[in-house]
Amino acid sequence: MAVFLGSQQQIKQRRLKSARLVGEYEKPWIEGSPYKNRERWDKIILWGCITLGFGVGIALCTLTYFKIPRHEASYCLVMADEFKNLDNWSHEVQIGGFGANSFEWATDDPRNSYIADDGLHLKATLTLDTSDITPDQLLNGYTLNLTAAGTCTSNDTKSTDCVRTSNATTSTIINPVRSARITTKGKKTIRYGRVEVVAKIPPGQWLWPAIWMMPQDSVYGAWPRSGEIDLMEARGNDPAHYLLGSDTIYSTIHWGLDYFTDQSKQTASWYTRQRGSYASGFHTYGMEWTPEYLYIYIDNKLLQSLSVKFGPKTMWERSGLKAPGHPPKDPWSYTKSVSTPFDQDFYLILNVAVGTTGGFFADSVGGKPWVDRGSPAAMMDFWKANATWYPTWDPDGMIVKSAKMWQLGACSSPEI
Repeated sequence: MAVFLGSQQQIKQRRLKSARLVGEYEKPWIEGSPYKNRERWDKIILWGCITLGFGVGIALCTLTYFKIPRHEASYCLVMADEFKNLDNWSHEVQIGGFGANSFEWATDDPRNSYIADDGLHLKATLTLDTSDITPDQLLNGYTLNLTAAGTCTSNDTKSTDCVRTSNATTSTIINPVRSARITTKGKKTIRYGRVEVVAKIPPGQWLWPAIWMMPQDSVYGAWPRSGEIDLMEARGNDPAHYLLGSDTIYSTIHWGLDYFTDQSKQTASWYTRQRGSYASGFHTYGMEWTPEYLYIYIDNKLLQSLSVKFGPKTMWERSGLKAPGHPPKDPWSYTKSVSTPFDQDFYLILNVAVGTTGGFFADSVGGKPWVDRGSPAAMMDFWKANATWYPTWDPDGMIVKSAKMWQLGACSSPEI
């Protein structure tokens, strides 16, 4: 230590003084130098580019804002539900998959749909945990008959929407999961207007939450002739293990003559978050719909997940089904409206489906345990893998904080 200190003192004693001149002094090598002008122009160019960048950014934001369609007419509040009760809603009770071949048994069981302090919960559960069905009955020799129980809400009470028998020989099982689907059908509808639903989607493999609308009366015929509006569809799968999982929201409108001529590919889009998941918090899923346009947004109108303008062509002319030879008949021509079939009353639907053989979950992606096409055992294969997916399900399910609907135009009677 002593040697170190001594050396340090010697170093201090030998410190040299600066030879730099004090005060102002001439610098003849700078005067008249071309580098002085170059430095000035460098600064001008730098700050000019920064200013131009800010200006272009402001202009783009302004143009984007003013491009958003706006309807100056008034809106009439039809429903403002913060879920103190379910008076505005009815449960769908079916087991047939609602045309999408999903795997859940939709129930009115309070274990699948209930109100808590944070809102409405729509929760998927295991059938074995929330019914009297035994493991053996789930797989073979048991008939689930919702018609006999008086609970089936399908129009065809003799169909597989209401009755299902487990059979080990054919790999047919009773729906292994139960969930909830509620609608405002017959209670609250709009024909043009706005919708906003504040919800937190559920995390969990093969969960399929949705906020969507269907026509009250199917004036133009069976699906999709009368249209369908999907504000939000998502997969509950963790995006770290499933591409386009719970970080992605899908928005679509369906229209066409039948399943094979559905034109939704023309009017479908999705939005993926750069970071995080939509299952991590509440978001607003909204729609504005007029005779001229329909757009769907997430959280604010600048973040549109889908934008569709009606006209100048009719939806039939846009479909491509009008072709030389013997094209099918236009089911919407008599209305003379460019927005048909989206010119009728639609009601709101909230649900959490589970699995499907309809293609929403692509085969061989994310460890999917079943195959969509040509496999009669899809639901069985899904159930056999329950040890892989059930632990990923959130116990709270989808939480809906509020749901609001406005009709375009002034109220004919006082608002609710």
